[in-house]
Amino acid sequence: MRDNHWRDLRQSGDNVSMASFSLKPYAWLSIGAAFATIALKAAAWRMTGSVGLLSDAVESLVNLAGAVMALAMLSIAEQPEDEGHTFGHGKAEYFSSGFEGLLIFFAAVAIAVASVERLLYPRELEQLGLGLVVSIVASLINLAVGGILLRAGRRFRSITLEADAHHLLTDVWTSVGVVVGLLAVGFTGWLWLDPALALLVAGNIVWTGWRLLQRSARGLMDGSLPPEQHAELLVVLERYRLLGIGFHAVRTRESGARRFVSLHVLVPGDWTIARGHQLAEDIERDVRQALPHASVFTHLEPLEDPVSQDDIRLDR
Repeated sequence: MRDNHWRDLRQSGDNVSMASFSLKPYAWLSIGAAFATIALKAAAWRMTGSVGLLSDAVESLVNLAGAVMALAMLSIAEQPEDEGHTFGHGKAEYFSSGFEGLLIFFAAVAIAVASVERLLYPRELEQLGLGLVVSIVASLINLAVGGILLRAGRRFRSITLEADAHHLLTDVWTSVGVVVGLLAVGFTGWLWLDPALALLVAGNIVWTGWRLLQRSARGLMDGSLPPEQHAELLVVLERYRLLGIGFHAVRTRESGARRFVSLHVLVPGDWTIARGHQLAEDIERDVRQALPHASVFTHLEPLEDPVSQDDIRLDR
């Protein structure tokens, strides 16, 4: 199956030699970016005393924890299938994105508590100019690394890298909001703007965490392929329906970077085994071309046999 996996990648137009390719360097890049941004944002917070910048630094700690978890889960997901895991270890990636989603919730609570305290007990901000410059540099690091991870995650269908990327990019927009808030404080003198913006940041972080948890749960629950991908599958099958071939019990699911498709193929009962086998091979090839990284399972049945209509449910 592993050989078929890399063959499918080459068929999809990817000219990278995937047999020896690992996604772990991307996780190490994220870890390095997290350490850099934690140091920069913590320095900016110490300079200014801004609770908004403190919220930014706390979120970078979440980024670090998520990146370390991503590295661990990618290491597991890249292991080849074995006797105990005949479908591979791809689902390990969902644990990473789910873990990061939970960390995001905890970070949001910490930010909210600090923000409410600052609303009740306002404090003058210091060295705004230098603090903002440091924060902007940290945001540019996250923007660059987030863009790299997002492209890699989409290219290699890694939910772990995509989750890490979206978190980093959300961090960038969070930092933009904090910077705008600090500038507003500098121009107006309204100290409440800083903690108020930090509360908005906490709300945005909660939304990001909720989406990550939803996607992770969907993967762990063997969710079907997204509607647009299912539609692509139906387009392939419709071409064969026009030739008189029938289908039922069409099922799909995702497991990390892998797609799985199973279906029953209904053919005339007087076909030879060789002819039916060739048809199944053609169907599986066309489905893999439409849905790269897919493992396709077909089951041939005679059109005329009533028993063929009795096995469309998961439990016959």
